[in-house]
Amino acid sequence: MQKVLLAVDAMSTWLGKLAAWTVVGLTALISWEVFSRYALNRPHAWVLDAQIMLYGTLFMLAGAYTLSKNGHVRGDVLYGFLRPRTQATIDLVLYVVFFLPGIVALTWAGWIYAQESLAIREQTFSADPLPLYPFKFVIPLAGLALLLQGAVEIVRCVLCLRDGQWPSRERDVEEVDVDKLKEMVHVKDADEDPVHAGTSGSGR
Repeated sequence: MQKVLLAVDAMSTWLGKLAAWTVVGLTALISWEVFSRYALNRPHAWVLDAQIMLYGTLFMLAGAYTLSKNGHVRGDVLYGFLRPRTQATIDLVLYVVFFLPGIVALTWAGWIYAQESLAIREQTFSADPLPLYPFKFVIPLAGLALLLQGAVEIVRCVLCLRDGQWPSRERDVEEVDVDKLKEMVHVKDADEDPVHAGTSGSGR
């Protein structure tokens, strides 16, 4: 079971990292447009629409990745002090009552929305229109990825209720190397054995 959970985590991570490349496209596009507009005096009407579509793609496809890393914002003031089983109970209720209905609705409505856009070959409203319908299919794709990752999170809640501790997750790059930072400021984890810590400290 754990292998299946980690495999879905890996898929969500891959999708999120693939979407992250839109940042490179956005950076190049905006830099080129600024140069073209102010240096060459040749602005392009379609660039703003392209920027919005690229950012929308990044925002939508990053949802499953963020969920797989347990990175979505929550009211953690009290949650962090609760026992794992209590946390799992709260999460399970919220997933079933709010997450699943909302994401199912998003996926279903997004699929209909994308099909209607394809049927009329929808374009952006600008002097130089761009095809809009390919980007509309990002909505149901993101919804499906979130549903799959949400199912994994529900299974994790059930396993935590059974075992009393959260199952492991796939680790990813952190903004700050926490272990290196702890070494720099000489901070030890709270669960480190004090006897062992005192012995190692006396030998220095």
